[in-house]
Amino acid sequence: MKRTAPVLKNETYDVDITDLTYQGMGVAKIDDFPIFIEDALPTENVTMKVIKVKKNFAFGKVIKINQKSADRVELVDKAYTQTGIAPLQHLKYDAQLEFKRHQIEEDFNKLKIDVQVDPTIGMDKPYEYRNKAQIPVRLINGKLQTGFYRKHSHDLVPIEDFYIQDPEIDKAIVVVRDILRKYRIKPYDERVNGGVIRNVMVRRGHYSHEMMIVLITRTEKLPSNKEIVTDITKALPEVKSIVQNVNPKKTNALMGKENKVLAGQSTIEDTLLGLKFEISANSFYQVNPVQTEKLYDLATKKADLTADDTVIDAYCGIGTISLSMARVAKKVYGVEIVPEAVEDAKKNAKINDIDNVEFVAGYAEDQMAKWQEDGLKPDVIVVDPPRKGLDGTLIESVVKMQPKRVVYVSCNPATLARDVKLFNEQGYQVNQPIQPVDQFPQTVHIESITVLTR
Repeated sequence: MKRTAPVLKNETYDVDITDLTYQGMGVAKIDDFPIFIEDALPTENVTMKVIKVKKNFAFGKVIKINQKSADRVELVDKAYTQTGIAPLQHLKYDAQLEFKRHQIEEDFNKLKIDVQVDPTIGMDKPYEYRNKAQIPVRLINGKLQTGFYRKHSHDLVPIEDFYIQDPEIDKAIVVVRDILRKYRIKPYDERVNGGVIRNVMVRRGHYSHEMMIVLITRTEKLPSNKEIVTDITKALPEVKSIVQNVNPKKTNALMGKENKVLAGQSTIEDTLLGLKFEISANSFYQVNPVQTEKLYDLATKKADLTADDTVIDAYCGIGTISLSMARVAKKVYGVEIVPEAVEDAKKNAKINDIDNVEFVAGYAEDQMAKWQEDGLKPDVIVVDPPRKGLDGTLIESVVKMQPKRVVYVSCNPATLARDVKLFNEQGYQVNQPIQPVDQFPQTVHIESITVLTR
């Protein structure tokens, strides 16, 4: 028998919100039929309008809140919800931390894995934390604008204060925007792959206060580039590097292959856990330095390293975790798929006079198999994979190497739970609580550290 949805599009209903999804949407049910509603919180009763009906669920929009949650706070600016910059801004910060802890628990429960999850480590100031911004530039009503896309669309909402970014970065974006306007630089038009300037990227060292401006253009030529560079340098004394990145393709990829240094150096420097790092336009460098220090410090402590230990860091990036562990361990091997990042990692080891590290470019799963054939016997293996989690072959390689401990730094609880299940089947167990660390306050992203032992 075909089930018909108990709700109709454009109709309004009064509903009780019982839960939050991993995307931070409120969940209501009518006849066991789930409706997902943005800006609604558990314990609330809302009047909502159905905006989309699918086979097994629907989406709704809050028209009126009839009964408010004790965890609700006033919105700082509704543009942050519209664009997805701060989808949890309506939720009290301690409730955000609990939401993240609970989410990890839920993902493990779904797979019937029994784990304990400690309270999430939060920030004293859960905003203005991002040290990097990538801001689209578009033409709106005949004027060059910077801002952020409305969710699920490519309509730009002009924004000057991004709330979760270092305020100096926000100021710099406005300065650059005004200079681009002054020289009448044409914003990118994605419909026809026309125009000049696509995005402005700004990085700022949390400790060093060194700033990098990257102008991402569709064209090789940036008109008035000398004047633009002079104006930026004059207006922003912290700028140590101005780079043009050329991305000619009609693509959603942010950056192209070619970088031209227009002024200053090709990198800026910052410190993390007392180590110096050189950061280039393409470097992956954690965007929340305050929490990253807590995260890496904990990862090193939980790895329980001694001076005799050998460590493999399976997604080493520019060497941030590898180098902090190398100060304790005997030897650290790092592998990373992005060759430029490996070059950066080698440079960073040199800057910090750390010589007990070795970095290799390649797929983690291939390199691990190779190290295993060479008879490398690590005591600890650290994995910090992208959102899609670990490849099954990588887990097999890890298990074959028989490390005492695996330290799993995760940015996605669903793939973490799936991977832990695979480790469990091969004799590795979680025997201490999982520790969430809030790297991205006001958003639904969840970082955590899990330790598996043989």
